[in-house]
Amino acid sequence: MKCPACNTADSKVIDSRLSREEDMIRRRRECVSCGRRFTTYEKIEESLPLVVKKNGERQAFNRQKIRDGVEKACHKRSVSAEDRAELVEQAVRAALETGEPEVPCQIIGEVVMQGLKKLDDVAYVRFASVYKDFRDVNEFVEELNSLVKGRK
Repeated sequence: MKCPACNTADSKVIDSRLSREEDMIRRRRECVSCGRRFTTYEKIEESLPLVVKKNGERQAFNRQKIRDGVEKACHKRSVSAEDRAELVEQAVRAALETGEPEVPCQIIGEVVMQGLKKLDDVAYVRFASVYKDFRDVNEFVEELNSLVKGRK
């Protein structure tokens, strides 16, 4: 592994740990040349399915797109970075667990909506308003009313 400081290709592993989900290995390394310590992550390369959009268009699975949607929904909300990252991983796992080469976007969207509903009501409504494509204020109010009823 190349050192980020001196670009030497020789480093030694000081510590290795599994992530909580046990799907990634975190390694602490030390450069043999300059002594700088740095962290690397090892993850299984996944064969992600195509996503079938609502209009029937197919596009490559894009984890960053899910992350961006979650970040926008959680903007200025007290949802931890760890919770947001876990929600993205839940959506990715849901798509992979279908075992299909193509996955409808609804599977991903529903996982994100349900996760946000548990984490933060405002973030949920923000995401739902875009995902469900509310056409007018009445649809927005209906969603809010169902959210309030569900909390009682």
